[in-house]
Amino acid sequence: MYSAELLDHFEHPRNAGTIPDADAQSRIENPACGDILELTIKIATGRIAEIQFRAKGCVAAMACASALTELARGKTLDDARQLTREDLLRAVGGLPPASSHASHLAMDALDAVLSQL
Repeated sequence: MYSAELLDHFEHPRNAGTIPDADAQSRIENPACGDILELTIKIATGRIAEIQFRAKGCVAAMACASALTELARGKTLDDARQLTREDLLRAVGGLPPASSHASHLAMDALDAVLSQL
């Protein structure tokens, strides 16, 4: 079963889309399940001013992407780099073991986009 928080992020995704003039972007694919997550990010005054996602995948992957954007938005780059998988799991109210790949995909995408800055 999925938590109420996870279902809310899936049913009402936050920050979905693409930033046209992004400062950095990443695209990560999980070859085992086929989930794909793209992040675009805009930086202003040393902070993540805007972050958006596009996802193709399971309920958990889309919800984790949405929650991740909320966690990262407004943070300094250093603070965003300190976000952990456990922070993300708390934000979505946990994940069933069979869906844990979704949190790894989101964190990998965040690492990839931040590595460009």
